[in-house]
Amino acid sequence: MFSRRLSKNRIYFKQLPHFRFVVFNDKNQLVGQVGIDYRVMNLNGNPIRVLGLIDLCVTQNTRSQGIGSMLLLEIEQFCCNRNIDFLLLFADYKTLYLKNGYKSVTNKCKWLKIDHISQITRDIGYEVIDGLMNKEVGKSGWSEGDLDFLGYLY
Repeated sequence: MFSRRLSKNRIYFKQLPHFRFVVFNDKNQLVGQVGIDYRVMNLNGNPIRVLGLIDLCVTQNTRSQGIGSMLLLEIEQFCCNRNIDFLLLFADYKTLYLKNGYKSVTNKCKWLKIDHISQITRDIGYEVIDGLMNKEVGKSGWSEGDLDFLGYLY
């Protein structure tokens, strides 16, 4: 149903998402989903509240029908009147996100490196990671610099 490429590259998820947004077609078949991780992070010494988008995917036969954009819009509407500053994600393919108002950012990220087989902490990572994108949904403005995930990467 979903691309096999994901299962080959991601054999284990380090943490479960807090919840998911899902889309079903008129035959009650799952056609799209995105995991959500709510977390406080630290941006240049200041706490920020972030919804992290994890592994947005749409079935191959329903792509280019607006399902991905619909999921992103639902998430953005979910953020209204909630204490959330930013949406954050990593994207291999940025077109969908750029079309929906997300921006590429080049912050130096700090995160907890977890071994996906032994489930133990291996190290603390600290580097710029390609594909980091965000969208402001609160009153705080984004700035370049250090972004501490205060946990694992999505």
